[in-house]
Amino acid sequence: MTTPRTRSFVQVDVFASSPYSGNPVAVVLDGTELTDGEMQRLARWTNLSETTFVLPPTVPEADYRLRILTPDGELPFAGHPTLGSARAWLDGGGMPQHTDRIVQECAAGLVTVRRGEDTLSFAAPPRLRDGALDDAYLDQIMAAFGITRDRVVAHQWVDNGPGWAVIQLPTAKEVLALEPDLSLIPTAMVGAIGAHPEGSRHRFEMRTFAPGVGVPEDPACGSMNAGVGQWLTSTGTAPSSYRVSQGTRLGRAASIEVTADADGTVWVSGAAVVCVRGTITL
Repeated sequence: MTTPRTRSFVQVDVFASSPYSGNPVAVVLDGTELTDGEMQRLARWTNLSETTFVLPPTVPEADYRLRILTPDGELPFAGHPTLGSARAWLDGGGMPQHTDRIVQECAAGLVTVRRGEDTLSFAAPPRLRDGALDDAYLDQIMAAFGITRDRVVAHQWVDNGPGWAVIQLPTAKEVLALEPDLSLIPTAMVGAIGAHPEGSRHRFEMRTFAPGVGVPEDPACGSMNAGVGQWLTSTGTAPSSYRVSQGTRLGRAASIEVTADADGTVWVSGAAVVCVRGTITL
C-alpha cells in the first residue's frame, strides 16, 4: 500500500459554454507510486465520469503520461479527460516540448493536443473498429431506446478505445426525448445523434450512454464526438466543421466543435477551465 502523501489536485470543467455547465474531470497531477486499486478507489469516490492521474512519460516524444479511470474501470483513451488534464497540467506549471502543442501518452498511444487562445483541441485517434452495427446489437439498442427501425437514419461503430457505437436519429428533438432502459444494454458504450433545425447554433445534439463503465449518461463526450466526427465528415454527412451540443437532459450546456483538416485529421475542440485547485492526500 502506498504511503499517503499530499498531491496537487484540480477539477476542470470541459466543453462548458458557461461556468459549471460542461463535464468535470478530476485530475491528480502526480500519480506516481499509486497502485491500480488506489487509483480505482479514488475514481469511484469522486463519482465523476472520469478521474485522471498524470505520470512521467515512458517515451521521449510525450510531455506526460495519463491514466484515465471511470468509477468501474480504466479507459485507454477518453476525450474530455484529455483536454481537462492538459489544461490542469499547464495550469500546474507544465512546460510542453513544443510551444503550439502538447503530446499526451496514454494506453491508446500518443495524442496531440493543440493550444488555442480560449480552447484546447485533440486530434482524434484512429478508430479500432468501424462499419455498420450487426443486426443483433442494433436490435438491442433499439429495444433499450424504445424506438423502431424506421427512426434510425444510420448506425456505425466509432470505437477509438472505449468501445463506442452510435445511432443517428432524424432530429435532435428525438435524441432529447430518449428514455433509455440501460438494463437491456448493461455493457454497452453507445451514443445517439440527431440534427438541430437549420440555422441553429449547433448542428447536432449528442447523448452518450456508458453503462459498461458505470456511467449512465455522460454530460459531454470527446471520444464519442471524435469517432462520430471521423465517420460523418468522411462520408459527407456533415461539413468539415460543425458544433455539437450535449448534456441538455442533464442540465448542462456543453458545446463541442468538430473540425476535419484537408488530410482527414479530425480535431475535437472546446473550453477547459480549472474550477477547483487544492491538494489531496493519497
